[in-house]
Amino acid sequence: MRSGYFRALVFAGLIARLAGLPLAGTGDVDVWKTWSYGASDRIATMYGVGGQPPERGVVTWGSRRMTVDYPPGALYGLAIVGRVYRAIDPAFGGGVALTVLVKLSILLADVLLCGSLWSLMRRYSPAAGRCAVLFYWLNPAAILDGAVLGYLDPWVGSLVITSLAATDGAAFASGGVALGLAVMTKLQAIFALPVFALMLWHRAGRGWLRAARSAGIAAGVTMGVLLAPFAWIGALANVRQGVGSLFRHDMLSGEAANAWWIVTWLLRASYAAADAGAWAAWTMKLPILGISRVTALGYPNPRPIAAVAAGAVILWAFWRARNASLPIVLAAGALAVHAHFVLQVQVHENHLYLAIPLMAAAAAVLPRLRAPFYFVSGVWFLNLYLFYGFGRGFQLPSRAFTIVDATVVLSFVNLGALVWHARRFSEEAARPSAVDLDRRAAHV
Repeated sequence: MRSGYFRALVFAGLIARLAGLPLAGTGDVDVWKTWSYGASDRIATMYGVGGQPPERGVVTWGSRRMTVDYPPGALYGLAIVGRVYRAIDPAFGGGVALTVLVKLSILLADVLLCGSLWSLMRRYSPAAGRCAVLFYWLNPAAILDGAVLGYLDPWVGSLVITSLAATDGAAFASGGVALGLAVMTKLQAIFALPVFALMLWHRAGRGWLRAARSAGIAAGVTMGVLLAPFAWIGALANVRQGVGSLFRHDMLSGEAANAWWIVTWLLRASYAAADAGAWAAWTMKLPILGISRVTALGYPNPRPIAAVAAGAVILWAFWRARNASLPIVLAAGALAVHAHFVLQVQVHENHLYLAIPLMAAAAAVLPRLRAPFYFVSGVWFLNLYLFYGFGRGFQLPSRAFTIVDATVVLSFVNLGALVWHARRFSEEAARPSAVDLDRRAAHV
Protein backbone atom coordinates (compact mmCIF):
# COMPACT_ATOMS: atom_id res chain seq x y z
CA MET A 1 0.00 0.00 0.00
CA ARG A 2 1.37 3.39 -0.95
CA SER A 3 2.12 5.74 1.92
CA GLY A 4 -0.30 8.34 0.51
CA TYR A 5 -3.20 5.88 0.63
CA PHE A 6 -2.22 4.82 4.13
CA ARG A 7 -2.18 8.41 5.38
CA ALA A 8 -5.56 9.08 3.73
CA LEU A 9 -7.12 6.06 5.44
CA VAL A 10 -5.64 7.06 8.79
CA PHE A 11 -7.10 10.54 8.32
CA ALA A 12 -10.52 9.03 7.50
CA GLY A 13 -10.43 7.03 10.74
CA LEU A 14 -9.47 10.16 12.66
CA ILE A 15 -12.40 12.12 11.19
CA ALA A 16 -14.81 9.34 12.17
CA ARG A 17 -13.52 9.42 15.74
CA LEU A 18 -13.56 13.21 16.00
CA ALA A 19 -17.19 13.22 14.82
CA GLY A 20 -18.11 10.93 17.72
CA LEU A 21 -16.50 12.97 20.49
CA PRO A 22 -19.43 15.34 21.21
CA LEU A 23 -22.02 12.53 21.23
CA ALA A 24 -23.48 11.64 24.64
CA GLY A 25 -22.55 7.95 24.42
CA THR A 26 -23.96 5.46 26.92
CA GLY A 27 -24.76 6.08 30.56
CA ASP A 28 -21.22 4.96 31.38
CA VAL A 29 -19.97 8.35 30.18
CA ASP A 30 -21.79 9.96 33.11
CA VAL A 31 -20.02 7.48 35.37
CA TRP A 32 -16.62 8.55 34.01
CA LYS A 33 -17.58 12.20 34.48
CA THR A 34 -18.61 11.63 38.09
CA TRP A 35 -15.47 9.65 38.84
CA SER A 36 -13.32 12.30 37.17
CA TYR A 37 -14.88 14.89 39.48
CA GLY A 38 -14.14 12.80 42.56
CA ALA A 39 -10.67 11.73 41.41
CA SER A 40 -9.65 15.30 40.62
CA ASP A 41 -10.12 16.09 44.31
CA ARG A 42 -8.96 13.03 46.23
CA ILE A 43 -8.67 9.54 44.81
CA ALA A 44 -7.82 7.59 47.96
CA THR A 45 -11.23 7.96 49.62
CA MET A 46 -13.36 7.08 46.58
CA TYR A 47 -13.81 3.42 47.53
CA GLY A 48 -14.49 4.32 51.17
CA VAL A 49 -12.16 4.14 54.15
CA GLY A 50 -12.15 1.49 56.85
CA GLY A 51 -15.22 0.01 58.45
CA GLN A 52 -16.05 -3.53 59.55
CA PRO A 53 -17.26 -4.74 57.13
CA PRO A 54 -15.53 -2.23 54.82
CA GLU A 55 -17.73 0.76 54.06
CA ARG A 56 -18.58 1.48 50.42
CA GLY A 57 -17.62 4.97 49.31
CA VAL A 58 -20.09 7.08 47.33
CA VAL A 59 -18.89 9.72 44.89
CA THR A 60 -21.27 12.67 44.71
CA TRP A 61 -21.35 15.14 41.84
CA GLY A 62 -24.41 17.36 41.77
CA SER A 63 -27.42 15.05 41.86
CA ARG A 64 -25.35 12.01 40.87
CA ARG A 65 -24.25 9.51 43.52
CA MET A 66 -22.14 6.57 42.38
CA THR A 67 -19.90 3.88 43.85
CA VAL A 68 -16.61 2.80 42.24
CA ASP A 69 -16.05 -0.72 40.88
CA TYR A 70 -13.10 -0.22 38.50
CA PRO A 71 -9.49 -0.74 39.64
CA PRO A 72 -7.52 2.33 40.77
CA GLY A 73 -5.65 2.76 37.48
CA ALA A 74 -8.84 3.97 35.83
CA LEU A 75 -9.28 6.56 38.58
CA TYR A 76 -5.78 7.92 38.07
CA GLY A 77 -6.53 8.37 34.37
CA LEU A 78 -9.82 10.07 35.12
CA ALA A 79 -8.09 12.27 37.69
CA ILE A 80 -5.98 13.70 34.85
CA VAL A 81 -9.14 14.29 32.81
CA GLY A 82 -10.83 15.92 35.81
CA ARG A 83 -7.95 18.24 36.62
CA VAL A 84 -7.63 19.38 33.01
CA TYR A 85 -11.36 20.08 33.00
CA ARG A 86 -11.16 21.99 36.31
CA ALA A 87 -8.59 24.27 34.66
CA ILE A 88 -11.16 24.96 31.92
CA ASP A 89 -14.23 25.12 34.15
CA PRO A 90 -13.44 25.52 37.89
CA ALA A 91 -17.13 25.02 38.71
CA PHE A 92 -16.98 21.58 37.06
CA GLY A 93 -20.30 22.08 35.34
CA GLY A 94 -19.92 19.13 33.00
CA GLY A 95 -21.80 19.15 29.72
CA VAL A 96 -20.48 18.53 26.23
CA ALA A 97 -17.02 19.93 27.00
CA LEU A 98 -16.39 17.27 29.64
CA THR A 99 -17.81 14.58 27.35
CA VAL A 100 -15.37 15.62 24.63
CA LEU A 101 -12.48 15.65 27.09
CA VAL A 102 -13.27 12.15 28.37
CA LYS A 103 -13.57 10.82 24.84
CA LEU A 104 -10.43 12.67 23.75
CA SER A 105 -8.53 10.55 26.26
CA ILE A 106 -10.03 7.48 24.56
CA LEU A 107 -8.94 8.79 21.15
CA LEU A 108 -5.39 9.33 22.43
CA ALA A 109 -5.39 5.75 23.73
CA ASP A 110 -6.42 4.56 20.25
CA VAL A 111 -3.48 6.48 18.78
CA LEU A 112 -1.07 4.91 21.28
CA LEU A 113 -2.52 1.47 20.55
CA CYS A 114 -1.97 1.88 16.81
CA GLY A 115 1.59 3.07 17.37
CA SER A 116 2.26 -0.02 19.48
CA LEU A 117 0.62 -2.27 16.86
CA TRP A 118 2.95 -0.80 14.25
CA SER A 119 5.96 -1.38 16.51
CA LEU A 120 4.87 -4.95 17.23
CA MET A 121 4.16 -6.08 13.66
CA ARG A 122 6.57 -4.08 11.48
CA ARG A 123 9.35 -6.61 11.95
CA TYR A 124 7.43 -8.96 9.68
CA SER A 125 7.27 -6.22 7.05
CA PRO A 126 6.26 -2.56 6.86
CA ALA A 127 3.13 -3.72 5.06
CA ALA A 128 2.20 -5.98 7.99
CA GLY A 129 2.60 -3.07 10.40
CA ARG A 130 0.39 -0.79 8.31
CA CYS A 131 -2.18 -3.56 7.82
CA ALA A 132 -2.45 -4.21 11.57
CA VAL A 133 -2.90 -0.49 12.23
CA LEU A 134 -5.66 -0.11 9.62
CA PHE A 135 -7.44 -3.28 10.72
CA TYR A 136 -7.91 -1.67 14.11
CA TRP A 137 -8.07 2.04 13.25
CA LEU A 138 -10.78 1.62 10.59
CA ASN A 139 -12.72 -1.05 12.49
CA PRO A 140 -16.33 0.23 12.84
CA ALA A 141 -16.83 -1.74 16.08
CA ALA A 142 -13.73 -0.18 17.69
CA ILE A 143 -14.89 3.30 16.65
CA LEU A 144 -18.41 2.66 17.99
CA ASP A 145 -17.08 1.28 21.28
CA GLY A 146 -14.69 4.15 22.01
CA ALA A 147 -15.30 7.44 20.24
CA VAL A 148 -19.08 7.05 19.90
CA LEU A 149 -20.34 5.14 22.95
CA GLY A 150 -17.50 6.21 25.23
CA TYR A 151 -16.28 2.96 26.81
CA LEU A 152 -12.78 3.10 28.33
CA ASP A 153 -11.69 -0.13 26.62
CA PRO A 154 -9.00 1.58 24.47
CA TRP A 155 -7.24 2.64 27.67
CA VAL A 156 -6.58 -0.96 28.62
CA GLY A 157 -6.09 -2.04 24.99
CA SER A 158 -3.33 0.52 24.44
CA LEU A 159 -1.53 -0.59 27.60
CA VAL A 160 -1.80 -4.28 26.69
CA ILE A 161 -0.46 -3.84 23.16
CA THR A 162 2.27 -1.53 24.47
CA SER A 163 3.31 -4.19 26.98
CA LEU A 164 3.47 -6.81 24.23
CA ALA A 165 5.47 -4.53 21.92
CA ALA A 166 7.94 -3.80 24.73
CA THR A 167 8.30 -7.50 25.50
CA ASP A 168 8.82 -8.30 21.84
CA GLY A 169 11.65 -5.76 21.87
CA ALA A 170 13.21 -7.46 24.95
CA ALA A 171 12.31 -4.47 27.17
CA PHE A 172 10.89 -6.85 29.76
CA ALA A 173 10.71 -4.40 32.67
CA SER A 174 8.90 -1.83 30.53
CA GLY A 175 6.50 -4.54 29.40
CA GLY A 176 5.85 -5.41 33.04
CA VAL A 177 5.10 -1.79 33.90
CA ALA A 178 2.61 -1.46 31.02
CA LEU A 179 0.94 -4.76 31.87
CA GLY A 180 0.68 -3.81 35.54
CA LEU A 181 -0.98 -0.54 34.53
CA ALA A 182 -3.36 -2.44 32.23
CA VAL A 183 -4.49 -4.86 34.96
CA MET A 184 -4.95 -1.95 37.35
CA THR A 185 -7.06 -0.11 34.77
CA LYS A 186 -9.52 -2.83 33.79
CA LEU A 187 -9.68 -6.47 34.84
CA GLN A 188 -10.13 -7.76 31.27
CA ALA A 189 -6.36 -7.21 30.89
CA ILE A 190 -5.82 -10.55 32.64
CA PHE A 191 -6.40 -12.24 29.28
CA ALA A 192 -3.12 -10.70 28.14
CA LEU A 193 -1.14 -12.42 30.91
CA PRO A 194 -0.71 -15.76 29.07
CA VAL A 195 0.13 -13.89 25.84
CA PHE A 196 2.71 -11.84 27.73
CA ALA A 197 4.14 -14.96 29.39
CA LEU A 198 4.50 -16.90 26.13
CA MET A 199 6.09 -13.91 24.38
CA LEU A 200 8.54 -13.44 27.25
CA TRP A 201 9.42 -17.14 27.21
CA HIS A 202 10.13 -17.09 23.46
CA ARG A 203 11.99 -13.77 23.39
CA ALA A 204 14.16 -14.28 26.46
CA GLY A 205 15.31 -17.79 25.54
CA ARG A 206 17.56 -19.26 28.20
CA GLY A 207 17.33 -16.03 30.17
CA TRP A 208 13.58 -16.39 30.61
CA LEU A 209 13.77 -16.67 34.39
CA ARG A 210 15.72 -13.43 34.70
CA ALA A 211 13.36 -11.73 32.24
CA ALA A 212 10.29 -12.99 34.10
CA ARG A 213 11.74 -11.73 37.38
CA SER A 214 12.44 -8.32 35.85
CA ALA A 215 8.93 -8.06 34.37
CA GLY A 216 7.28 -9.35 37.53
CA ILE A 217 9.10 -6.95 39.82
CA ALA A 218 8.31 -4.02 37.50
CA ALA A 219 4.62 -4.98 37.38
CA GLY A 220 4.49 -5.48 41.14
CA VAL A 221 6.17 -2.15 41.89
CA THR A 222 3.81 -0.39 39.48
CA MET A 223 0.74 -1.88 41.11
CA GLY A 224 2.16 -1.15 44.55
CA VAL A 225 2.72 2.51 43.70
CA LEU A 226 -0.88 2.82 42.48
CA LEU A 227 -2.21 1.18 45.64
CA ALA A 228 0.05 3.06 48.07
CA PRO A 229 -2.32 6.02 48.70
CA PHE A 230 -5.11 3.58 49.59
CA ALA A 231 -2.84 1.56 51.86
CA TRP A 232 -1.65 4.74 53.61
CA ILE A 233 -5.16 5.60 54.83
CA GLY A 234 -6.27 2.01 55.46
CA ALA A 235 -8.55 1.68 52.43
CA LEU A 236 -7.16 -1.46 50.75
CA ALA A 237 -10.07 -3.56 52.00
CA ASN A 238 -12.42 -0.97 50.54
CA VAL A 239 -10.64 -1.17 47.18
CA ARG A 240 -10.94 -4.96 47.25
CA GLN A 241 -14.65 -4.73 48.07
CA GLY A 242 -15.35 -2.18 45.34
CA VAL A 243 -13.49 -3.95 42.57
CA GLY A 244 -14.78 -7.31 43.77
CA SER A 245 -18.35 -6.15 43.21
CA LEU A 246 -17.74 -6.76 39.49
CA PHE A 247 -17.80 -10.48 40.25
CA ARG A 248 -21.10 -10.22 42.10
CA HIS A 249 -23.23 -8.87 39.25
CA ASP A 250 -26.47 -10.82 39.30
CA MET A 251 -26.97 -11.51 35.61
CA LEU A 252 -26.61 -14.40 33.22
CA SER A 253 -25.59 -12.06 30.43
CA GLY A 254 -25.10 -8.31 30.73
CA GLU A 255 -26.48 -7.68 27.23
CA ALA A 256 -23.72 -9.69 25.59
CA ALA A 257 -24.90 -11.68 22.57
CA ASN A 258 -23.65 -15.03 23.84
CA ALA A 259 -24.68 -18.51 24.94
CA TRP A 260 -26.17 -17.22 28.20
CA TRP A 261 -28.31 -14.66 26.40
CA ILE A 262 -29.80 -17.65 24.58
CA VAL A 263 -30.43 -19.34 27.94
CA THR A 264 -32.02 -16.10 29.15
CA TRP A 265 -34.37 -16.17 26.16
CA LEU A 266 -35.28 -19.84 26.63
CA LEU A 267 -36.05 -19.44 30.33
CA ARG A 268 -37.93 -16.15 30.10
CA ALA A 269 -40.00 -17.17 27.10
CA SER A 270 -40.90 -20.61 28.41
CA TYR A 271 -42.15 -19.19 31.72
CA ALA A 272 -43.92 -16.20 30.10
CA ALA A 273 -45.78 -18.31 27.54
CA ALA A 274 -48.44 -19.41 30.05
CA ASP A 275 -49.51 -15.83 30.78
CA ALA A 276 -48.65 -13.87 27.63
CA GLY A 277 -49.15 -16.56 25.01
CA ALA A 278 -46.51 -18.40 23.00
CA TRP A 279 -46.13 -15.83 20.23
CA ALA A 280 -45.73 -12.84 22.56
CA ALA A 281 -43.37 -14.76 24.87
CA TRP A 282 -41.00 -16.05 22.20
CA THR A 283 -40.89 -12.76 20.27
CA MET A 284 -40.66 -10.31 23.18
CA LYS A 285 -37.82 -7.82 23.63
CA LEU A 286 -35.52 -9.64 26.00
CA PRO A 287 -34.47 -8.17 29.37
CA ILE A 288 -31.58 -9.33 31.58
CA LEU A 289 -32.16 -12.36 33.82
CA GLY A 290 -30.52 -12.65 37.25
CA ILE A 291 -28.49 -15.70 38.23
CA SER A 292 -30.27 -15.67 41.60
CA ARG A 293 -33.56 -16.07 39.77
CA VAL A 294 -32.22 -19.05 37.82
CA THR A 295 -31.12 -20.85 40.98
CA ALA A 296 -34.39 -19.94 42.73
CA LEU A 297 -36.23 -21.78 39.97
CA GLY A 298 -34.27 -24.91 40.84
CA TYR A 299 -31.66 -24.84 38.09
CA PRO A 300 -27.97 -25.40 38.89
CA ASN A 301 -25.70 -22.40 39.47
CA PRO A 302 -24.44 -21.48 36.00
CA ARG A 303 -21.20 -19.88 37.25
CA PRO A 304 -19.12 -23.08 37.56
CA ILE A 305 -20.58 -24.45 34.32
CA ALA A 306 -19.60 -21.28 32.46
CA ALA A 307 -16.16 -21.16 34.07
CA VAL A 308 -15.37 -24.73 33.03
CA ALA A 309 -16.62 -24.19 29.46
CA ALA A 310 -14.75 -20.92 28.90
CA GLY A 311 -11.67 -22.11 30.78
CA ALA A 312 -11.40 -25.28 28.70
CA VAL A 313 -11.31 -23.32 25.43
CA ILE A 314 -8.87 -20.76 26.83
CA LEU A 315 -6.46 -23.42 28.14
CA TRP A 316 -6.67 -25.32 24.86
CA ALA A 317 -5.93 -22.18 22.81
CA PHE A 318 -2.79 -21.28 24.76
CA TRP A 319 -1.62 -24.90 24.81
CA ARG A 320 -1.87 -24.98 21.01
CA ALA A 321 0.15 -21.75 20.83
CA ARG A 322 2.86 -22.69 23.32
CA ASN A 323 5.55 -23.39 20.68
CA ALA A 324 4.20 -21.24 17.86
CA SER A 325 5.13 -17.84 16.48
CA LEU A 326 4.07 -14.47 17.81
CA PRO A 327 1.02 -14.11 15.48
CA ILE A 328 -0.33 -17.47 16.68
CA VAL A 329 0.20 -16.45 20.31
CA LEU A 330 -1.71 -13.22 19.63
CA ALA A 331 -4.43 -15.21 17.89
CA ALA A 332 -4.69 -17.47 20.95
CA GLY A 333 -5.22 -14.39 23.11
CA ALA A 334 -7.97 -13.18 20.79
CA LEU A 335 -9.67 -16.59 20.86
CA ALA A 336 -9.46 -16.61 24.67
CA VAL A 337 -11.28 -13.28 24.86
CA HIS A 338 -13.89 -14.47 22.33
CA ALA A 339 -14.45 -17.70 24.29
CA HIS A 340 -14.88 -15.74 27.53
CA PHE A 341 -17.37 -13.43 25.84
CA VAL A 342 -19.48 -16.26 24.42
CA LEU A 343 -19.30 -18.87 27.19
CA GLN A 344 -18.89 -16.99 30.50
CA VAL A 345 -21.70 -15.51 32.61
CA GLN A 346 -21.86 -11.87 33.76
CA VAL A 347 -20.29 -10.65 30.51
CA HIS A 348 -21.20 -7.18 29.26
CA GLU A 349 -21.72 -5.98 25.70
CA ASN A 350 -18.28 -4.33 25.40
CA HIS A 351 -16.18 -7.16 26.84
CA LEU A 352 -15.20 -8.52 23.42
CA TYR A 353 -13.04 -5.43 22.86
CA LEU A 354 -9.58 -6.84 23.59
CA ALA A 355 -10.01 -9.54 20.93
CA ILE A 356 -10.07 -6.87 18.21
CA PRO A 357 -6.50 -5.46 18.45
CA LEU A 358 -5.11 -8.96 19.07
CA MET A 359 -6.94 -10.34 16.02
CA ALA A 360 -5.91 -7.31 13.97
CA ALA A 361 -2.24 -8.01 14.69
CA ALA A 362 -2.52 -11.73 13.96
CA ALA A 363 -4.60 -11.26 10.79
CA ALA A 364 -2.06 -8.78 9.39
CA VAL A 365 0.39 -11.68 9.03
CA LEU A 366 -1.91 -14.69 8.75
CA PRO A 367 -4.40 -14.10 5.88
CA ARG A 368 -6.55 -17.10 6.80
CA LEU A 369 -7.46 -15.40 10.08
CA ARG A 370 -8.80 -12.32 8.32
CA ALA A 371 -12.24 -13.74 7.58
CA PRO A 372 -12.87 -14.61 11.27
CA PHE A 373 -11.55 -11.16 12.21
CA TYR A 374 -14.01 -9.42 9.89
CA PHE A 375 -16.88 -11.62 11.03
CA VAL A 376 -16.23 -11.31 14.77
CA SER A 377 -15.83 -7.53 14.36
CA GLY A 378 -19.20 -7.42 12.60
CA VAL A 379 -20.88 -9.48 15.31
CA TRP A 380 -19.50 -7.21 18.00
CA PHE A 381 -20.55 -4.07 16.13
CA LEU A 382 -24.11 -5.41 15.91
CA ASN A 383 -24.04 -6.38 19.59
CA LEU A 384 -23.17 -2.81 20.58
CA TYR A 385 -25.51 -1.24 18.05
CA LEU A 386 -28.59 -3.36 18.74
CA PHE A 387 -28.45 -2.62 22.47
CA TYR A 388 -27.23 1.00 22.44
CA GLY A 389 -27.40 2.32 18.88
CA PHE A 390 -25.21 5.40 18.60
CA GLY A 391 -25.82 6.30 22.24
CA ARG A 392 -28.19 8.62 24.03
CA GLY A 393 -29.86 11.17 21.81
CA PHE A 394 -30.44 8.66 19.02
CA GLN A 395 -33.41 6.38 18.57
CA LEU A 396 -32.54 2.79 19.39
CA PRO A 397 -32.76 0.33 16.49
CA SER A 398 -35.67 -2.09 16.41
CA ARG A 399 -34.83 -5.59 17.56
CA ALA A 400 -38.07 -7.06 16.19
CA PHE A 401 -37.15 -7.14 12.49
CA THR A 402 -36.03 -10.79 12.89
CA ILE A 403 -39.35 -11.67 14.65
CA VAL A 404 -37.41 -13.31 17.50
CA ASP A 405 -35.39 -10.59 19.27
CA ALA A 406 -32.47 -9.79 16.94
CA THR A 407 -30.00 -10.00 19.83
CA VAL A 408 -31.01 -13.65 20.36
CA VAL A 409 -30.43 -14.39 16.69
CA LEU A 410 -27.08 -12.65 16.94
CA SER A 411 -26.21 -14.81 19.95
CA PHE A 412 -26.69 -17.97 17.89
CA VAL A 413 -24.54 -16.42 15.16
CA ASN A 414 -21.84 -15.56 17.70
CA LEU A 415 -21.86 -19.09 19.09
CA GLY A 416 -21.26 -20.38 15.55
CA ALA A 417 -18.61 -17.74 15.02
CA LEU A 418 -16.69 -19.00 18.06
CA VAL A 419 -16.69 -22.55 16.68
CA TRP A 420 -15.46 -21.29 13.29
CA HIS A 421 -12.89 -19.03 14.93
CA ALA A 422 -11.54 -21.93 17.01
CA ARG A 423 -11.32 -24.24 14.00
CA ARG A 424 -9.52 -21.68 11.85
CA PHE A 425 -7.12 -20.91 14.71
CA SER A 426 -6.41 -24.63 15.22
CA GLU A 427 -5.68 -25.08 11.51
CA GLU A 428 -3.27 -22.15 11.51
CA ALA A 429 -1.52 -23.30 14.68
CA ALA A 430 -0.97 -26.74 13.12
CA ARG A 431 0.73 -25.39 9.99
CA PRO A 432 4.54 -25.77 9.96
CA SER A 433 4.86 -22.08 9.08
CA ALA A 434 3.28 -21.19 12.43
CA VAL A 435 6.53 -22.17 14.16
CA ASP A 436 8.93 -20.76 11.55
CA LEU A 437 7.26 -17.39 11.00
CA ASP A 438 9.29 -15.56 13.63
CA ARG A 439 12.54 -17.04 12.37
CA ARG A 440 11.83 -15.80 8.85
CA ALA A 441 10.82 -12.38 10.19
CA ALA A 442 14.26 -12.01 11.77
CA HIS A 443 15.72 -11.83 8.25
CA VAL A 444 13.27 -9.18 6.96
